[in-house]
Amino acid sequence: MSLGLMLLVLLAAALHAGWNAIVKSSPDKSSDVVLIAAGAGAIAATTLPFIPLPTISSWPYLLASVVIHLAYFSLVGLAYRHGDLSYVYPLMRGSAPLITTCAALLIVGEGLRVGGYVGVLLLSAGVLTLSFDGFRNGKAQARGTGYALANAFVVALYTLVDGIGVRLSGSAVSYAQWLFFLNAIPLLVLALSTRRAPLLRTARARWKMLSFGGLCTIGSYGLVLWAMTRAPLALVAALRETSVVFGTVFAAALLKEKFGTLRYVAAGLVTAGAVAMKVL
Repeated sequence: MSLGLMLLVLLAAALHAGWNAIVKSSPDKSSDVVLIAAGAGAIAATTLPFIPLPTISSWPYLLASVVIHLAYFSLVGLAYRHGDLSYVYPLMRGSAPLITTCAALLIVGEGLRVGGYVGVLLLSAGVLTLSFDGFRNGKAQARGTGYALANAFVVALYTLVDGIGVRLSGSAVSYAQWLFFLNAIPLLVLALSTRRAPLLRTARARWKMLSFGGLCTIGSYGLVLWAMTRAPLALVAALRETSVVFGTVFAAALLKEKFGTLRYVAAGLVTAGAVAMKVL
């Protein structure tokens, strides 16, 4: 993976941590998740008349991804309702690259060099170290842990589906924009039919912040989808999870969550993993 591509994925990671921090800061996390997705969908809709359609062969993957993302966004809201950002976010994201690496090898037949496998292991170890720090400091809750681990499998699943789909689409931009647009529809319809009042209340109170979250979502996953057309799925998925390091910074600086010095060890492992991907 080239240095320029690595830097773009790191930017995607920072943007991903940003919108997750916005959700965690909200008193109504489920509404925030829906409205951020809706904001991303609205932004994407403005671009659709000006971009080509994804190729026909990519649409089954695109539609499958919409269904999987519905589960993902639902689990994000539940995980943050029952656990601290500095605990559930690393657990959710740190487990996913290991699952993705195995799935990419077994299903797509996409293996890595030795440095790639070492990098994935180091990155995942660093990310999971942050969750261990949260566990040690009493931030682990059974329900939050369960939702986070369930979502790790969901993340791995949509990464694999989108990695294949975007490569078949003919245009990463088209695939991404249609994905954001289609994702928003079932989430918004479901939320309006079951909890309209709190959703509208949150939209009025936090529309600026949530619009920014929508932009972060588009920037984050759009860059990742583009990177998947130019690098192995497992490497992109693992490097993206450096978002957890950014997330710990946001948790400390913005949400005032406290955690131990293991975060420095975790940051070192994540950095070593990124270096291994590049030089080994």
